[in-house]
Amino acid sequence: MISVEGLTVEFSARALFDNISYVINKRDRIALVGKNGAGKSTMLKIIAGLQQPTRGRVSMPKEITVGYLPQHMIHNDDTTVIEETEKAFARIATLQQRIDQLNQALCERTDYESDSYRQLIDDVAVLNEQVGMMGGGSFRAESERTLTGLGFSRSDFDRPTREFSGGWRMRIELAKILLQRPDVLLLDEPTNHLDIESIQWLENFLASSACAVVLVSHDRAFLDKVTTRTIEISLGKIYDYKASYSRYVELRKERREQQLRAYANQQKEIQDTEAFIERFRYKATKSVQVQSRIKHLEKLERIEVDEEDNSTLRLKFPPAPHCGSYPVIMEDVAKRYGDHTVFDHVDLRINRGEKVAFVGKNGEGKTTLVKCIMGEIPFEGKLQLGHLVKIGYFAQNQASLLDENCTVFETIDRVAVGDIRTKIRDILGAFMFGGEASDKKVKVLSGGERSRLAMIRLLLEPVNLLILDEPTNLLDMRSKDVLKQAIRDFDGTAIVVSHDREFLDGLVTKVYEFGGGRVREHLGGIYDFLASKKLSSLQELERRKQPSSKASDASPSKMQQPAASPEPELTYEQRKEKARLQKKAERLVELCEVNIAETEAEIKVLEDQMAAGVSDTQTFERYAALKSKLEQLMKDWEDALSATM
Repeated sequence: MISVEGLTVEFSARALFDNISYVINKRDRIALVGKNGAGKSTMLKIIAGLQQPTRGRVSMPKEITVGYLPQHMIHNDDTTVIEETEKAFARIATLQQRIDQLNQALCERTDYESDSYRQLIDDVAVLNEQVGMMGGGSFRAESERTLTGLGFSRSDFDRPTREFSGGWRMRIELAKILLQRPDVLLLDEPTNHLDIESIQWLENFLASSACAVVLVSHDRAFLDKVTTRTIEISLGKIYDYKASYSRYVELRKERREQQLRAYANQQKEIQDTEAFIERFRYKATKSVQVQSRIKHLEKLERIEVDEEDNSTLRLKFPPAPHCGSYPVIMEDVAKRYGDHTVFDHVDLRINRGEKVAFVGKNGEGKTTLVKCIMGEIPFEGKLQLGHLVKIGYFAQNQASLLDENCTVFETIDRVAVGDIRTKIRDILGAFMFGGEASDKKVKVLSGGERSRLAMIRLLLEPVNLLILDEPTNLLDMRSKDVLKQAIRDFDGTAIVVSHDREFLDGLVTKVYEFGGGRVREHLGGIYDFLASKKLSSLQELERRKQPSSKASDASPSKMQQPAASPEPELTYEQRKEKARLQKKAERLVELCEVNIAETEAEIKVLEDQMAAGVSDTQTFERYAALKSKLEQLMKDWEDALSATM
């Protein structure tokens, strides 16, 4: 489908890619992996046609459509969320306009038996089929479903996009790309701005999508769920594995070991052959064997071991100064903006040395609570930091706050004080900014390199409370592993705000869940928390089903007996959950009604065409499919309506 041939990209005297070739096939699920700065984002830009290589080319058929989601983009602030999302259907609007023009021409002409008239009918049928395949009859419902899956509520649809953060606007762009249904999806770190539930929705969407996917991500669990092929970029070359990410890691290790064994065996053979030649070179009785060995060496295809990029981040946090037993204590903490309550009644106590995670949907208050701890914003209630607590803070947008016109060295030199100034070069080297890399301008660094540079600030002064807000968003796999181990080894306390399940697994021993204006404590690791959430959902489902089943099983004699004592009054949490389920059912009813109206409109159009004698086999098949769809929608509407009772 897409052929990359002899691709070479050079920056100054350094080759980012060196004569690489591969093919992207239909329905491929490709994970593009490599260290920060290896060229993953550059590769996506070249495939998308946004950047030209030094040499080589990317070939694809003209009818192939490509959707590209970059890490950073300029957003449009003049539209609402739903209006911006529906720009994905601009092609449908163009086709519909053409259909209207052809229908008008059909109405005005009377040469019903001519070839040109029949051709117009065929053109209209083809265009209608294209619109139907693109979801033209239900694009509003498709837009709403996709936005809901990515975490937007129905009340957000008519809000201006300028009211949303960069992360939420990135979700709008992702929704537009998914709705366009391109033949090839190019996604550069799509999970950076998604919460765990939205990531799971995107996993399911991509796994069931018919398009090819080329994906850059540092989320191992996400890659394993979505991809079936892995292309590694390392030192200007690529290594193609027909396997998921976890399997690729195993195969890469096996390939390396096989190469080393084969290389060692061949080197031994060469040494033995050369020794034989040297020993019997001047013996006439061995001249035939000597010449044979010489020819064998000349023809021998030498095994080369793939050069391996062994440069790694070396990170170790300074020893934590002593502090009180409880670095953070909160009692009845609340934060409100006018009538909007972000959270209230927050009670938590974090012990010295604990590693805890803040998780939950975006916008539920994780970063807000961090800012309360930092003392950056006012709040209600009691929040007390322990004796002698010193905080080291990595903000979510830390990397974007760097001065792009400074060099790497100047960036650190500006904030370093005292004896640490004499060790700046050593620190930069430990973070893979050794040699000439320390003289690079910040503006030429990749996203991961900027994150590493921002992380250095945490090392400049010893702290005993680390607060890391999405620290892994742009770090490569190896750097994430090093950071994870460094946090494990850190003898102080750590609060990690993250949606990366793999990163949190084995790191934290307590999870604080943010949602619905509350903060709930869960003991155990991240997968313990996720497992408990699924179990909790099933229990809630059973509680909803139980009353109806009891009512249906009740006998007439029991029905005539006096009413039982009233049910106990619901708790605040139960009332809140009941209201949430009620609201969800009401939204589903609205969505079904929209779909029913659109389907009925499509059926009416086809019935009018058939009544006018404009029909063919495809029209009848389409009509039957729509009638079947309408029956299912009516059933779904009835089920949703009963849930609101």
